[in-house]
Amino acid sequence: MSAKVVMYSTRFCPYCMRARRLLSSKGVEFEDIDVGADAALWKTMASLSGRDTVPQIFINDQSVGGFDDIAHLDRLGKLDPLLESKQ
Repeated sequence: MSAKVVMYSTRFCPYCMRARRLLSSKGVEFEDIDVGADAALWKTMASLSGRDTVPQIFINDQSVGGFDDIAHLDRLGKLDPLLESKQ
């Protein structure tokens, strides 16, 4: 899989843990940016995604939402094609 995947998260957020587990189960390498102790990073994440909750996941620089959103895409069979797309 060759998409660039970035996830803004906090360390102990249960939805962040689920997102990590789902992405890892797909064999995806992703950058995991911890915003838990950094208000400036959290503000950047909110600005980029338009959302103020974690996790926020980006595939090829496009916001795809949080865990519920990628889990829904996966159930529809739409997550794998996104993860395989080149930037």
